[in-house]
Amino acid sequence: MTIAPEHTELSVRPVAGHIGAEIDGVDLSRPLDENTVGRLAAALHRYKVIFFRDQHLDHAAQIRFARQFGDLTYAHPHDEAPPEGYPEIFTVDPRRYDQRYGKDNPVRTRRRYSYFAGWHTDVTAAVNPPAASILRAETVPEFGGDTTWTNLVAAYEGLSAPLRGFLDTLRAEHRYGGSEQQLTTDRYSRRVNDNLLVAVHPVVRVHPVTGERALFVNPGFTSHILDLSPRENRALLDLLYAELTRPEYTVRFRWLPGSVAFWDNRATAHLAPTDLDHLDVERTLHRVTLIGERPVGPDGRESELIAGREFTADHTVVAD
Repeated sequence: MTIAPEHTELSVRPVAGHIGAEIDGVDLSRPLDENTVGRLAAALHRYKVIFFRDQHLDHAAQIRFARQFGDLTYAHPHDEAPPEGYPEIFTVDPRRYDQRYGKDNPVRTRRRYSYFAGWHTDVTAAVNPPAASILRAETVPEFGGDTTWTNLVAAYEGLSAPLRGFLDTLRAEHRYGGSEQQLTTDRYSRRVNDNLLVAVHPVVRVHPVTGERALFVNPGFTSHILDLSPRENRALLDLLYAELTRPEYTVRFRWLPGSVAFWDNRATAHLAPTDLDHLDVERTLHRVTLIGERPVGPDGRESELIAGREFTADHTVVAD
């Protein structure tokens, strides 16, 4: 096995005020030495999402790179057909939704890149959401199709002290459908219900590595905050969603073939592109996710499993 030399010259360049850095000087297709892995992990924890350009990865190489940072989950809780021989890969391509649900099916009211197209943190319906996600671009349009990330630590720290203290005490339910609470088609509803994942998480999560506190709610999965009335829920969640999507906490990434984004799923939310619905373009990316731990709140309480089981490598999808 060829190991990258100890003197690998990494260049880490922040790209926004609160989140994001672009990294040069590393070939992700090669095994990395311990020092380089440590430096990349440190950059990830500091900047929340790190970007790489001009990488030449196939499925196997992407998986090898990711395994240097932890064990991998199965592709996706609802995806019964990852690429043959690569159960860790989740392919992000609207054509897969067309094939599964039909172009005229209501699930395709807009071009879809995941099971929820708005702001979300990956798979927080699971009691142990992925610790991190790694997405690489294969085919992207010449323009449009950017992805945006937000720093949930900065969003929490930007709130007033009394509100932070209140949020520290709260817990919320997460499930597919989140705050929308309407599943769009019978077939889609069956897929979600047959593979039900429901968990209760702290509204504020303590990061297991940095110790930072981050908002841990998102429109894609959070159904409600426990012990609040419906009116209070709507008002508080609307406030938090407005806070975590403030432009100053975000970074927007322009994809090119060979681009890779690696984000800390414990401290970020992200938004798939919303500007391609009217264009006949191809956009194909591939994602892997690192197995995560159960979130812990400021009071030391772990997340609770309500339905399903922990999201790991041996996940089984019930398909209709």
